[in-house]
Amino acid sequence: MSMLTQAGFAAALRDGASPTPRGLAAWNGPRPDRRFAVYRNNVAIGLRQALASRYPATERIVGEAFFAAMADAYVVEHPPRSPVLLAYGEDFAAFVAGFEPARELAYLPDVARLEAARGRAYHAADVIPLEPAKLAGIAPDLLGATTLLPHPSMSVLRSPHPVVTIWAMNAGEAEPEPILDWNGEDALVVRPRMTVEVHRLGPGGATFLTTLAQGATLGEAMLAAAADDDNFDLAANLALVLASGAFTAIRSPGGHHD
Repeated sequence: MSMLTQAGFAAALRDGASPTPRGLAAWNGPRPDRRFAVYRNNVAIGLRQALASRYPATERIVGEAFFAAMADAYVVEHPPRSPVLLAYGEDFAAFVAGFEPARELAYLPDVARLEAARGRAYHAADVIPLEPAKLAGIAPDLLGATTLLPHPSMSVLRSPHPVVTIWAMNAGEAEPEPILDWNGEDALVVRPRMTVEVHRLGPGGATFLTTLAQGATLGEAMLAAAADDDNFDLAANLALVLASGAFTAIRSPGGHHD
């Protein structure tokens, strides 16, 4: 099969309105339109199911029919670049943000971003989380200069919408009910062991964790979080750092990892 035929074949697979590409033949005739249509349909269904499996809450919010139409439109513009579909749809949230029929659901792209983060966390490397006792062993006068190493599965999502609440109610993590206080929510996504966890962050928490993950010291992260939000609670966020397993080791001012 020539490169030109391969390109036409791939393009026709993505676009259901395209004719059967030239150069194909089958045992039952020189123009295997029916067989190609079946193959194209199977490919479309497979990619649609791959997206639905990675974005189940997004699908539940809009319904199966709407999601299928949105997924089909995405597949046409974003064909897979690898035969391994684990990471397919990584940029689906950005597509959703520009998908005109979903424009009124302003929170939907952030729900998809949260689900994408959960997918990345699930497939991240396994690393043992930091033991709380190790941080407790740092001398108080050195604690502010200590840096932490983030877990490979860790990510932080900020949203002007109650994204954690919306996701939880559409992922079976919480009972659906009206959201009376429509305020933004930030999330920590991490898989310290076998299960991916989503934590709703308090004021300044997203800045604190993001700054720490970028290599800043605890003191620098605390100052950044306090500047971001006057209600930042250092004790509560340090407790979350240890309980969530979002970090794996500490580095003392001398550069030693523990």
